[in-house]
This record gives sequence, C-alpha cells and structure tokens, in this order.
Amino acid sequence: MTSPLTTSTPEGRWTPRLWGTLLVLCAAMFLDALDVSMVGVALPSIGADLGLSTSSLQWIVSGYILGYGGLLLLGGRAADLLGRRQVFLVALGVFAVASLLGGLVDSGPLLIASRFVKGLSAAFTAPAGLSIITTTFPEGPLRNRALSIYTTCGAAGYSMGLVFSGLLTEASWRLTMLLPAPIALIALVVGMRLLPRTQRERNRGGYDIPGAVLGTGSMLLLVFTVVQAPEVGWGSGRTVVSFAAVVLLLAVFVAVERRSASPLIRLGVLRSGPQVRAQLGALTFVGSYIGFQFLVTLYMQQLLGWSALHTALAFLPAGALVALSATKVGAVIDRFGTARLIVLGFALMVAGYVLFLRIDLDPGYAAVILPTMLLVGSGFALTFPSLNVQATNGVDEHEQGMVSGLLNTSVQVGGALFLAVVTAVVTAHAPAQADPQAVLDSYRPGLVVVTGIAVAGLLISLSGLRGRRGGPSVVVAKSTSREAETERVGAP
Repeated sequence: MTSPLTTSTPEGRWTPRLWGTLLVLCAAMFLDALDVSMVGVALPSIGADLGLSTSSLQWIVSGYILGYGGLLLLGGRAADLLGRRQVFLVALGVFAVASLLGGLVDSGPLLIASRFVKGLSAAFTAPAGLSIITTTFPEGPLRNRALSIYTTCGAAGYSMGLVFSGLLTEASWRLTMLLPAPIALIALVVGMRLLPRTQRERNRGGYDIPGAVLGTGSMLLLVFTVVQAPEVGWGSGRTVVSFAAVVLLLAVFVAVERRSASPLIRLGVLRSGPQVRAQLGALTFVGSYIGFQFLVTLYMQQLLGWSALHTALAFLPAGALVALSATKVGAVIDRFGTARLIVLGFALMVAGYVLFLRIDLDPGYAAVILPTMLLVGSGFALTFPSLNVQATNGVDEHEQGMVSGLLNTSVQVGGALFLAVVTAVVTAHAPAQADPQAVLDSYRPGLVVVTGIAVAGLLISLSGLRGRRGGPSVVVAKSTSREAETERVGAP
C-alpha cells in the first residue's frame, strides 16, 4: 500500500519528491502518446527505405495498437497483483530497449515486431502509472490536480509528436524511432529513486489465469479484427467470423469472471452509472478525435498540399491550449464536478466538428481551421482529465490498476474501432477519378460520422446530469470485499 500524504507537507503542498514522482509518470504517458503520433508522418520514408508495401506499413501502426489495446486489461490487473512500481519500471525498461531496436533494424518484420513489443510495454506502464497516481494522491483536489496534469501530458505528447516527426523525418525516419529511448531511460533511472514502493495485493483467491487468457485473447482478437476489417471488408466471412469469435470469447470471459475468486475485472464495478459513463465517454471521445485527426491530416496534406510540418503546426493551437490548461483543470473539476465538465467538453468538440464541415478547397485558416482547433482543444482539456477522475474516484485502492486498465482499454478500442469505421465510410464514397472536389466530398460523410460519434458521447454524458441540483458530481464505484463475496455466492 502507499500513504497518499507521506510525501506532502503538513499544509498539503507537494514536495519536490512528489513532483518528481508525477513527472516520471507524466513522461511515460507523454511517450505513449508521442509514439502513436510520430510514426504516421514517417511512414512514407520508412516504406521507401525498407521497401515495404502499403499493407506492411499499416502494421507499423497497427502492431503498436494491437499490443497496447490487447493487453491493457492484463496490464492493469498485473499492476494490482505484482506491485505497481515493479510493473511500471520493468515495462518502461522494455519500452526503452524496444525503441532503441526499432531505430536500428533493417527489416520490416523486425520493425513491426519492435512496435508490437512497445505497445505491449505501454499496456503495462499506462494502467500502472495511472494507478500509482490514484494511490499516491488522496481522492479530491490533490488527485484531481495530479490527474489533470498527467492526462494533459498525453495530449501534449500527441500534438508534439506531429511536430517532432515533421522535423526529424527530414533528417532520418530512424530518429523518430530512437527519440523515445533516451527519454524512457532517464525516466527509468529517476523512477527507480522516486516512485513509492507498494506491497502486492494479498491474493488469497489465486491468480485468474483463465480470465487473463480469455480477456487478453478477446481484446487482441477485437483490435486485430477492427484493424483488418477495412482491408478485407466489413462484410467478408473472415470479419464476420472474427467478430463472432470475439463475442463468444467475451461471453465465456464474463462467465469465468463471475465465478473467479480473484477476477481480472470485478464485474460489479460496472454497476456504477458514473463508471459506465466514463468508459463509454472515453470510447466515443477518443474515437471521434482520432477519426477527426485522421481526416484532417488527409485533407491538409493530400488536398491542400501542406507539408507534414505545416500540418502539424495547424494542430498546435489545440495541443498548446491543452498543455496550458494542465495545472488549472483540477481546480475546475473541484468546483463543478466531472459530469458537468464532460458534458461541456463534448459540446465544444461537437461544435468544432460541425464548424469543420464548412471546409472547401481554399479554406480560410482564421475563419474555419483555427476556431475548430480551439474548440476541439478546449473540449479535450475539459473532457479527458474529467473522464479519468470520474473513472477512478470511489474505487478501492486494490482495484485502481484494474479500473485504469479498463479505462485505457476503452480509449484504445474506441480509437481503433471508430477510426476503422470512418476509414470504411470514406473509402465507400471514394471517387473513381481523383478530382479534388470529389475527394473532398468523399471526406464529408466521414466528418459527419465523427460528429455523430461525438454527439453520442454528449448524449451519454447528459444522462449523468439527471437529478443533479447544485454541488459537484460525486462518483461512487466502491469495490468492497463484501460485495465481491456477494457476487461469488450469488453467481449461478
């Protein structure tokens, strides 16, 4: 266990050691997001240098997503059972080594393998890092502030990744692969000195090996199916059979978890309305944003002829707005509660997406693109930290890793799933001839889908405001041993 206040002053101020701990965790979050965004701009150079086909290049991105999204549930529970500090540091070391190898290999398959290993390690650092924060900082203003800084580091990493990639790829794509390695190594060395030591959870019920196999297998197959569906066809026999297998695996997984004495996911946590809304909110929030970013990148580079760096700088106002708000959002959450801020954040993002529907082949940056980026950035700054706070508040310390893994799974699956849907919609409307106006018209249905996903998230979040009068929202997702025992006894 950790004591939330052992490294704070009597006045509740953060000590240098506590700041250092948070910065180590933020560095890992920053690297996860940086690694996702940097590789996209470098793909053409990688393909030319290593002689890779378009389908092979896709797996440089998809390999990371597969490892990350497929193993998050296992990573979250491993942090609870094996010790958050130990899991975080080992996974961060693996991430650093895989980054180094990724920049040195001369083979496409080896590069894809290194990306998968990086995604796998991130699947352990992400939930372990989030649960270290939620068990180090006490629930309330201190935790809200820490989570707002932590989550906005992810947004800043994603934005800065686009800029770094545009700059580094001009010299060599290998630099984009190597950049995370020294940062991860520095964070590892500092983390070994600063991260609080935690005791392993007393696990009298043994380890849920069947649940781990089924949960990991179902998530790997789901992400793999979603990633491959646009290429092989959503209605193809392979895709249909894969989705059917996912449903079957998940059904067996639920049955196993209901009977397990030490489940990978305690299903009772999903009886909490705020918890379910946080998970669905993360799914739709990230899904809409990833789809939007994908379409905007195509629009700027393929239709407007902007360079990779020019495109990255167009996104910079949104990222800068998120970064500047990092230390302020926690206080806003304290005052207004997560439910209201999530609703407001979704509303801002919907407004930004609707505004972007006005684009044409000669857009005014100040009239359309910049206002859209500011609206989306504002929505991101309010929504993402609030979703993290809402998902982790009220959860017992010994299950923080589990909930963190569940939330990050929603983030990754939402991004992969809805990006595949948006891609399929755009492909279905692709013109026979590459006329610029026809290509732009094929993007609009995709933007409509992106807007619809965000509207769905807004409607889900609005249900959390029902019956609320006055004070901030209070999240209760308690997970007590008595409830767990009741679930086991009552299971058929």
